Amino acid sequence: MKLSEIKNKLSQLDNIAFQLPNGELVPTNFHVTEVGKITKNFIDCGGTVRKEEVANFQLWDANDYDHRLHPEKLVKIIELSEKVLEIGDLEIEVEYQGETIQKFGLDFDGKNFLLTTKQTDCLAKDKCDIPEGKLNVKLSDLNSEAACTPGGNCC
Repeated sequence: MKLSEIKNKLSQLDNIAFQLPNGELVPTNFHVTEVGKITKNFIDCGGTVRKEEVANFQLWDANDYDHRLHPEKLVKIIELSEKVLEIGDLEIEVEYQGETIQKFGLDFDGKNFLLTTKQTDCLAKDKCDIPEGKLNVKLSDLNSEAACTPGGNCC
């Protein structure tokens, strides 16, 4: 989801709720402690120089039960961040505290903002000879002659 999309969705909501991939909701007393732009400059394993930018939201579960972040307040925070940090209409990445800081994508189901799982990937599969998809091999198809057998003294 991009910044323009979340602002659009927020303008139609009375309350903000974020749902974790396991279905649990982030506690309603959360705060958005940061809105920023993260720029990642890197070289992939194939030697290609790359640059990625995302808008970053950091959610924090506070012990402050008397305040709730309302949609119009979050829109104001986003708009200030866009102006001051010169953030374009970037994809949003959300940080939230699990066992460590977890990073999520963002989607919307009509009611809740969904924190979606992210996966690592090889960006240079064509240069690394990595096959597309997972190789499926049946154990019965493997050559049994090279396998160890009990009493075969190979282990």
